[in-house]
Amino acid sequence: MNSPVTEKSSENLSTASIPSIATNISSNRDERRLRVAFVITSMPVGGAETLLLNLIRGLVQSRFLPELICLKELGPLGEILADEIPTKHSVLRSKYDVTILYRLVQYFRRNKIDAVITVGAGDKMFWGRLAAKLARVPVICSALHSTGWPDGVGRLNRLLTRITDRFIAVADSHGKFLVEFERFPESKVAIIRNGIDADRFVPNPSARATVRTTLGLTPDAPLVGIVAALRPEKNHELFLEVASRTCQVVPDAQFIIVGEGPERAKIESIIADLGLKSNVRMLGNRSDTPQWLAALDVFLLTSHNEANPVSILEALACGVPVVSTNVGSIAETVQDGQTGYTVEAGNAEQASRCVLQLLLDSKKAKELGVRGRELVLRTGSLKAMVQGYEKLIEKVYTTKRRCPRSSIG
Repeated sequence: MNSPVTEKSSENLSTASIPSIATNISSNRDERRLRVAFVITSMPVGGAETLLLNLIRGLVQSRFLPELICLKELGPLGEILADEIPTKHSVLRSKYDVTILYRLVQYFRRNKIDAVITVGAGDKMFWGRLAAKLARVPVICSALHSTGWPDGVGRLNRLLTRITDRFIAVADSHGKFLVEFERFPESKVAIIRNGIDADRFVPNPSARATVRTTLGLTPDAPLVGIVAALRPEKNHELFLEVASRTCQVVPDAQFIIVGEGPERAKIESIIADLGLKSNVRMLGNRSDTPQWLAALDVFLLTSHNEANPVSILEALACGVPVVSTNVGSIAETVQDGQTGYTVEAGNAEQASRCVLQLLLDSKKAKELGVRGRELVLRTGSLKAMVQGYEKLIEKVYTTKRRCPRSSIG
């Protein structure tokens, strides 16, 4: 297995949306702290990856020693974490590399790992849990962040249900989905809601003028945005169709797309085909996401599927109303007429109607934004998410150490 990465690559990273915390982890670590290994494919800039980065940083400050294992490359967020915690990468050499099992088992044993948490479905969920079982790791959990395609759990991963202590859902309805659709035992499903740093994502009146000046817009130009990786499941085609329909009614409306990914060329082509070059800006990954979100009049998410997306929580925390497709657990945060509006997946007419309603009624939009932030403060804080993981890991660890032969219900 590769040696731990201890320094970033020379690539200029402008993609970290979260400022670093002061961490100084000594190689002579305190044995009383539980060692937790998170297993994921890679750490590009995305919602689940940002959540993991925040979670790891929260655990560092408590009685845990988190480590990061990326089966493939570290990715931008992984490179940032490499300065703060032990990291491994390039563990999976090819799709059918069964020798990964031996390497992971040896790593878990050598480093005396107390808990393994796989993040997402697919290879990391299978190899991570199986290796943890063979290495006799006390706590084995899987954190899942989506509801089906493109991250379906699959038959092989279901075969390891018995050796898994908990499947972690990110919202109430997501937990129900894991029981009813993925067929996991209800006793093994734990709900830990996604959380964001509401001290970073805040209403910021000055951001409105700053962002519009940066874009060369008038101070009162309507602004709608999305923050999402440029991947098929995020359905940016629908976002652009809504933009086209909206601009027919409000010609000076502007739309921004924050994020990077494999769909960039396709999205740029659609923008040209729809004649939206003067109305849509692609900003790539940003390190100042809170400012861009706070400047929006409406946040529009058009995904085919989600669980409890962090981008919605961030927008609401900034006091921005949300229009989103009604998929996954989104209706728990985007509450119709209270914090925004949900629309039928793929329905451009309905989505554009809701966006226009908010653009043309600023008073209503502000009211929904205020309620949105209040909701995030009550149910979606970073502190609550970190504490949820702390309590879960400690509960399973303590119970299994006390009764090592018993199954954890």
